[in-house]
Amino acid sequence: MNQLLAHAVRFSRDLRQAGVLVTPSQTETFALALQFVPLLEPRAFADTARTCLVSKREDLIKFGSVFRAFWLELGLGGVPDELLNQLSLPNKQQKPRPAEVRDTGASRTDSPPTDLPPQPLTERALTYSLSETVKAKRFDQMNVYELEAAKAALRRFAWRIGQRRTRRFKAAPKGERLDYRKSFRTALKYGGEWLKLEWRKPTHKPRPLVVLADVSGSMERYARLLLHFMHAVTQRLERRNIETFAFGTRLTRITKNLERRDVDTALKGVGASVNDWSGGTRIGASLEVFNRLYAKRVLGRGAVVLIISDGWDMGEPNILGAAIERLQKTCHRLIWLNPLIGTTDYQPQTRGLLAALPFIDDFLSIHNLNSLEQLAKHLEGISSQRSARRSGTKTR
Repeated sequence: MNQLLAHAVRFSRDLRQAGVLVTPSQTETFALALQFVPLLEPRAFADTARTCLVSKREDLIKFGSVFRAFWLELGLGGVPDELLNQLSLPNKQQKPRPAEVRDTGASRTDSPPTDLPPQPLTERALTYSLSETVKAKRFDQMNVYELEAAKAALRRFAWRIGQRRTRRFKAAPKGERLDYRKSFRTALKYGGEWLKLEWRKPTHKPRPLVVLADVSGSMERYARLLLHFMHAVTQRLERRNIETFAFGTRLTRITKNLERRDVDTALKGVGASVNDWSGGTRIGASLEVFNRLYAKRVLGRGAVVLIISDGWDMGEPNILGAAIERLQKTCHRLIWLNPLIGTTDYQPQTRGLLAALPFIDDFLSIHNLNSLEQLAKHLEGISSQRSARRSGTKTR
């Protein structure tokens, strides 16, 4: 699929360099059409490209020359000579016949000069990641090429988590604490006079991030791309600063899989380790297991927790409510990301979400690239103070 898109973009770029105006939407149409064309048949490829990319009759000769060079460079044989000649050579019957016009002893023709260089065209590569239309499109409505562009955009995002104050201090011109030892050593240089005081200030480090992603059947349309999101975040953050889990009817730790640099290898490992992929959902039971086995180890140092789920739960609401209340009280901030928030007239009315909402600090969307950009800004701006929702009761 990637190779198919690369050939389509490259051929369109060659046409633009030859002076043929090809828009990104034409390139997209051409790439989609290539799925239904036998690529090893040059005539089928040429007819498809000519139909999708050529809008003017005068561009047919340029198209033929570009196709001849492109096909031969690929090293694919079996190209009929008559096809190359037909595409590359002008029709002899359409040769222009100049009409001589005598004007004050000078001769000129009524046809425009053909020896002028073609006007340069602005290079417009097919770059979905820069398209506002694609950035606003829902993940479950993207075609295969838009999904590939979205995955590439995720790898370029700058993921930074809000910082926390540590117990360590470092030297500073003006700080909160007086550094007695350093001040004493400085005083010795001045004969024992305390002429200069040395200060220290606390150091800050990014907060740890914990991600729990729903991979049940109701999330199947989003799960693959959201795993790419989790892989991108894992690669951007320090290894000790992120823990990732997948859950359906059970909880599976996938941190080690997503630490692999190659995304295909990482996702293949995730698929092999998660046994309840596209099955049922027991959010409350999975969170109970997390609280019992992992919370003490991964929620220290003021961790931020992301739960990615649509909220459809087969378990009892009281189990989910109790588990998520305990989870909120042991982390710095609890954020629920729901891909359904971007749909029209969506209301969180499922029993599980109604039980969980009183203990969620932020209820955000994760349905397109724009929502992920907003999430990145939100994570970077997390304050050092805890949320006010700590008592287990709803706030106004």
